[in-house]
Amino acid sequence: MGFEEEYQAFMNTHSQARTGERLRRLQEGHKHAEILFLKQVWWPLFHHFRYLHPEYEVDDFKDGKRYLDFAYIRPAIRICLEIDGYGPHLKNISRWEFSNSLERQNQLVIDGWTVIRFSYDQVKDQPRRCQQIVQQVIGRWLGDELDQTSLSFHEKEVLRLAIQKGEAITPIEIEKYLKLSDKTVKKVVSQLVDKKMLIPASGVARVRSYRLGDHVKHPTL
Repeated sequence: MGFEEEYQAFMNTHSQARTGERLRRLQEGHKHAEILFLKQVWWPLFHHFRYLHPEYEVDDFKDGKRYLDFAYIRPAIRICLEIDGYGPHLKNISRWEFSNSLERQNQLVIDGWTVIRFSYDQVKDQPRRCQQIVQQVIGRWLGDELDQTSLSFHEKEVLRLAIQKGEAITPIEIEKYLKLSDKTVKKVVSQLVDKKMLIPASGVARVRSYRLGDHVKHPTL
């Protein structure tokens, strides 16, 4: 299915599982900025919404409740994704409200969350940069899953580099990262290309850079 169909199914699933305040917050808090993030940033990367929760409820540090724009949750992984709009209310925010906002974010970090924040303008005008940041932060965690594969040590490290960078990598970068000879890097890269875990990203007769194969880019996502 395409974005619209998957998005409707995603929202229906979460709406049906909620009642009361949690349902109200989903209906009223999930607006244009959040939809734009899903359409321009999340969907082009993953083509699904598994492990993603909109308007996710967490305990507030003042014994109340607060809602995250999005929470990405998997075993041992909790990532908060926030899209901050810019409007007149921000100009009028009090010192107390500003301090309170910082304390809320600090508490999330203390509770084990990784917090990623984008402005609405970034999502609208720089979606590719936002994609890279999301891929890098999630890739930092998913890179650990490579340890469960039968790849060689050097193959795993090359893939980790590509996952963490979030964009194409060059043989020279691999040489510097792994401190290997040009000959060894060519061999490792060739093996990964044969396994379709790396794909040429630029160059024809002579490949200058490589990107992750699709099944590595989003392992088990």
